Amino acid sequence: MYAIIEDSGTQIMVREGDVIEVDLRQETPEEGSSLVFDRVLAVGGGDGDASIGTPYLGGASVNAEVIGETKGEKIVNVMYKRRKGMRRKSGHRQRYVTVKIGAISAG
Repeated sequence: MYAIIEDSGTQIMVREGDVIEVDLRQETPEEGSSLVFDRVLAVGGGDGDASIGTPYLGGASVNAEVIGETKGEKIVNVMYKRRKGMRRKSGHRQRYVTVKIGAISAG
């Protein structure tokens, strides 16, 4: 069984047992706690049947267990203007929450 969920403006296809990274929340969840994704766009089974929401499926949810907090790869931004002697370099590392997908309920 699979589900397509929306989290922070991104659509993610998940199956039971998958380990994914989602954007960090305002309140940082602790390791071992659970997250519930209730914005489910579609739920499908292995036999070809699928339920598609308009835009969300009512009553459908995906439960996940928080594994921990991680950082993404470093992104380097370099600015340069010719003949002016202007060079600027900055970097950024996005913080993520790693979760393991548990039960998918179709509602």
